[in-house]
Amino acid sequence: MLTQFSYVGLFLIIGAAFILVTLGIPIVLTRLGVVPKKPSKVKQETYECGMETTGRSWVQFNFRYYIFALMLIVVDVLAVFLYPWAANLGELGAPAFFVIVFFLFIITVGYVYAWKKKALEWQ
Repeated sequence: MLTQFSYVGLFLIIGAAFILVTLGIPIVLTRLGVVPKKPSKVKQETYECGMETTGRSWVQFNFRYYIFALMLIVVDVLAVFLYPWAANLGELGAPAFFVIVFFLFIITVGYVYAWKKKALEWQ
C-alpha cells in the first residue's frame, strides 16, 4: 500500500519522465534526420502575419501593460483563494472568516496604493 508521500514521489517521477520525453523527442528526431535543418536567410527573418516587418523589430512597450497583467494575476489568485473558502465557510468557522478579511485587507491596500500612484490610469 502506498503512503501519501509515495504518491507524491510517483507523481514527481512521472512528471520528470514526461518532461524528459517531451524534450527528448525533437532531439531524437533531429539526429535521425526526420526533422530537416537547412537554415536560410528567408527562414531567419522575422515573420508577422504574412507581412514583412517595417521599422525596428524590438519595440519598447509601455510599462502599464505589465501593471495591468499583474493586476489580472492578483484578481485570479484572489478568485482561487476565495472560492474554496466560500465553499467551506460553514465548516471553517469564525477564524477562517477573520483570516480572509485580513487577506482582503492586504489586497485592498495594494489596490489603493496602485490607484494613488496612478498606475491604473490608461493614457
